[in-house]
Amino acid sequence: MKRIILALSLAAIGLASAFAQQPGTTPRFTGTSTTMDGKDLSAARRNFEPGARTYWHSHDNGQLLMVEKGKMRVQKRGEPMKELGVGGSDYAGPNVVHWHGAAANEALVQINIGFGGGSKWYEEVTADEYNGRKR
Repeated sequence: MKRIILALSLAAIGLASAFAQQPGTTPRFTGTSTTMDGKDLSAARRNFEPGARTYWHSHDNGQLLMVEKGKMRVQKRGEPMKELGVGGSDYAGPNVVHWHGAAANEALVQINIGFGGGSKWYEEVTADEYNGRKR
Protein backbone atom coordinates (compact mmCIF):
# COMPACT_ATOMS: atom_id res chain seq x y z
CA MET A 1 0.00 0.00 0.00
CA LYS A 2 2.86 2.40 0.85
CA ARG A 3 4.41 1.70 -2.56
CA ILE A 4 1.16 2.61 -4.29
CA ILE A 5 0.88 5.83 -2.27
CA LEU A 6 4.53 6.68 -3.05
CA ALA A 7 4.02 5.98 -6.78
CA LEU A 8 0.83 8.05 -6.88
CA SER A 9 2.55 10.89 -5.01
CA LEU A 10 5.44 10.90 -7.47
CA ALA A 11 2.99 10.85 -10.40
CA ALA A 12 1.05 13.74 -8.88
CA ILE A 13 4.25 15.74 -8.43
CA GLY A 14 5.16 15.05 -12.06
CA LEU A 15 1.75 16.22 -13.27
CA ALA A 16 1.89 19.31 -11.08
CA SER A 17 5.35 20.14 -12.47
CA ALA A 18 4.15 19.70 -16.03
CA PHE A 19 1.32 22.20 -15.52
CA ALA A 20 3.10 24.58 -13.12
CA GLN A 21 4.42 26.99 -15.75
CA GLN A 22 1.67 26.68 -18.38
CA PRO A 23 0.23 30.01 -19.53
CA GLY A 24 -3.39 30.55 -18.55
CA THR A 25 -3.30 28.26 -15.51
CA THR A 26 -3.79 29.30 -11.92
CA PRO A 27 -0.48 30.43 -10.36
CA ARG A 28 1.15 27.88 -8.06
CA PHE A 29 4.34 29.72 -7.11
CA THR A 30 5.37 33.15 -5.88
CA GLY A 31 8.36 34.31 -7.89
CA THR A 32 10.12 32.31 -10.57
CA SER A 33 10.37 28.54 -10.25
CA THR A 34 11.41 26.39 -13.18
CA THR A 35 11.65 22.64 -13.61
CA MET A 36 15.25 21.48 -13.91
CA ASP A 37 16.61 18.65 -16.04
CA GLY A 38 16.78 15.45 -13.99
CA LYS A 39 18.97 13.41 -16.34
CA ASP A 40 21.65 12.87 -13.66
CA LEU A 41 19.19 11.84 -10.93
CA SER A 42 18.76 8.21 -9.99
CA ALA A 43 16.31 6.72 -7.51
CA ALA A 44 16.28 3.19 -6.14
CA ARG A 45 14.92 1.09 -3.31
CA ARG A 46 17.11 -1.41 -1.51
CA ASN A 47 16.25 -4.05 1.06
CA PHE A 48 18.73 -4.82 3.86
CA GLU A 49 18.33 -7.82 6.16
CA PRO A 50 18.92 -7.08 9.88
CA GLY A 51 22.59 -6.22 10.40
CA ALA A 52 23.36 -5.87 6.66
CA ARG A 53 25.26 -2.75 5.66
CA THR A 54 27.41 -1.15 3.00
CA TYR A 55 31.15 -0.68 3.18
CA TRP A 56 32.45 2.86 3.68
CA HIS A 57 31.93 4.79 0.44
CA SER A 58 31.34 8.22 -1.10
CA HIS A 59 29.47 9.64 -4.08
CA ASP A 60 30.91 12.31 -6.38
CA ASN A 61 27.74 14.42 -6.16
CA GLY A 62 26.21 13.24 -2.89
CA GLN A 63 23.39 10.89 -1.90
CA LEU A 64 20.04 11.32 -0.16
CA LEU A 65 18.70 8.36 1.87
CA MET A 66 15.20 7.84 3.28
CA VAL A 67 13.80 5.05 5.46
CA GLU A 68 10.69 3.53 3.90
CA LYS A 69 10.41 0.61 6.33
CA GLY A 70 12.34 -0.56 9.38
CA LYS A 71 15.38 1.15 10.92
CA MET A 72 18.53 2.48 9.31
CA ARG A 73 21.95 3.01 10.78
CA VAL A 74 24.05 5.64 9.02
CA GLN A 75 27.38 7.27 9.76
CA LYS A 76 29.61 9.85 8.14
CA ARG A 77 33.34 9.41 8.77
CA GLY A 78 34.37 11.25 11.93
CA GLU A 79 30.78 11.63 13.20
CA PRO A 80 28.70 9.45 15.54
CA MET A 81 26.52 6.67 14.13
CA LYS A 82 22.81 7.60 13.91
CA GLU A 83 19.74 5.37 13.84
CA LEU A 84 16.74 6.53 11.80
CA GLY A 85 13.15 5.25 11.72
CA VAL A 86 10.44 5.33 9.07
CA GLY A 87 10.41 8.69 7.29
CA GLY A 88 13.88 9.57 8.57
CA SER A 89 16.39 10.86 6.05
CA ASP A 90 20.08 11.63 5.77
CA TYR A 91 22.11 13.50 3.17
CA ALA A 92 25.79 12.81 2.52
CA GLY A 93 27.24 15.65 0.46
CA PRO A 94 29.67 15.27 -2.42
CA ASN A 95 32.65 13.06 -1.56
CA VAL A 96 31.54 12.60 2.08
CA VAL A 97 32.65 9.12 3.15
CA HIS A 98 29.78 7.28 4.86
CA TRP A 99 28.04 3.94 5.30
CA HIS A 100 24.42 2.88 5.85
CA GLY A 101 22.44 -0.27 6.51
CA ALA A 102 19.81 -1.96 8.65
CA ALA A 103 19.64 -1.94 12.44
CA ALA A 104 20.87 -5.09 14.16
CA ASN A 105 17.44 -6.60 14.83
CA GLU A 106 15.26 -5.01 12.17
CA ALA A 107 15.25 -5.14 8.37
CA LEU A 108 15.38 -1.96 6.30
CA VAL A 109 13.88 -0.76 3.05
CA GLN A 110 15.67 2.40 2.00
CA ILE A 111 15.07 4.80 -0.84
CA ASN A 112 18.23 6.35 -2.20
CA ILE A 113 18.56 9.31 -4.54
CA GLY A 114 21.82 9.85 -6.41
CA PHE A 115 22.84 13.05 -8.14
CA GLY A 116 25.09 11.64 -10.86
CA GLY A 117 28.79 10.92 -10.94
CA GLY A 118 30.53 7.87 -9.59
CA SER A 119 31.08 6.19 -6.25
CA LYS A 120 34.30 5.35 -4.43
CA TRP A 121 34.40 2.28 -2.18
CA TYR A 122 36.62 1.85 0.87
CA GLU A 123 37.01 -0.62 3.74
CA GLU A 124 34.43 -2.75 5.53
CA VAL A 125 32.55 -1.17 8.46
CA THR A 126 33.84 -2.74 11.66
CA ALA A 127 31.54 -4.23 14.31
CA ASP A 128 32.55 -1.38 16.67
CA GLU A 129 31.64 1.26 14.06
CA TYR A 130 28.36 -0.50 13.28
CA ASN A 131 27.51 -0.59 16.99
CA GLY A 132 28.33 3.09 17.49
CA ARG A 133 31.60 2.59 19.36
CA LYS A 134 34.70 4.53 18.44
CA ARG A 135 37.67 2.61 17.06
